[in-house]
Amino acid sequence: MQKVITLTSEPEISGFASIVGKKEAEGPLKDYFDIVKEDTSLACETWEQAESLLQQNALYAAMKKAKITESELDLIFAGDLLNQCTASGYSMKNVNVPFAGVYGACSTMALSAILAAVCVDSGAADRAGAVTSSHFCSAERQFRKPIEYGGQRTPTSQWTVTGAGCLIFEKNQSRSNPSAKKIIFGKVRDLGITDENNMGAAMAPAACETIGAFLELTETKPEDYDLILTGDLGEVGTNILYELMIKEHGIDISSVHNDCGLMIYDRECQDVHSGGSGCGCSASVLCSKIMQELSAGKLDKVLFIATGALLSPMRTLQGESIPGIAHGILFTGGKNG
Repeated sequence: MQKVITLTSEPEISGFASIVGKKEAEGPLKDYFDIVKEDTSLACETWEQAESLLQQNALYAAMKKAKITESELDLIFAGDLLNQCTASGYSMKNVNVPFAGVYGACSTMALSAILAAVCVDSGAADRAGAVTSSHFCSAERQFRKPIEYGGQRTPTSQWTVTGAGCLIFEKNQSRSNPSAKKIIFGKVRDLGITDENNMGAAMAPAACETIGAFLELTETKPEDYDLILTGDLGEVGTNILYELMIKEHGIDISSVHNDCGLMIYDRECQDVHSGGSGCGCSASVLCSKIMQELSAGKLDKVLFIATGALLSPMRTLQGESIPGIAHGILFTGGKNG
């Protein structure tokens, strides 16, 4: 049975930062990102090395905003899309802070943020970081085909974001920063999708499950929130989510909903088909525009539901379908807006 857990101390986000590549900076959110890398190789020898560096840059930028050093950070939760979370592991070998690797596919930003917030709320850590990344080239090489192959992309496909985001949680003393108020862990759901280029459809049932459970358990309605933000269903998954929410819960969330995969690119001008995806999609959107607007008081209550397709190329080649997961965290705004 799913539960909504209230974080009694409401851990605050004392620092947040985002970093993206050239394509992401050409989209609608270009003015919100902290760092833009025109060279998506980041002068590294491999795409995987570049992704690790994205994580490091996001982490140190967030730490700078929080005005802390490595010695003041008790724990970092980090994750990515690559086998054995190698982007995170290789990134954190240069960071002198205890590290816990997590994997939730594209839901990893929510999962890492939940775990960091819980550690601070419980007293297990005074400060904890949550950082997540993805890179278009490293993800394509692992989950589909190397970009040199030049395969045709289907209309349902999404473009993996080259980017990373980081949140620093600490005990809420000032009450002036955005904070984490409630969390919910998701259940694995499977719609029977076998197409590795249709991740939105694979993730939509899990998003519906988690959003519906959160609203029911908290006895709230969509209009009680400034924004219900999923990440990242894209156009196809978003439309399926709307249909499922009405069919299974009798609730229309469309008036207060947006999706990170729809926000990060201009789908009219950029060739991204159904939208953005990847761990770095929800991470870079959440840790830029959303956190900035929560800090400024433009948003007050944001229910962030990050979705992940638990895709294994080996299992799909064996003919199995793709399960989905969605974890949620309720953010409230700062008091200095």
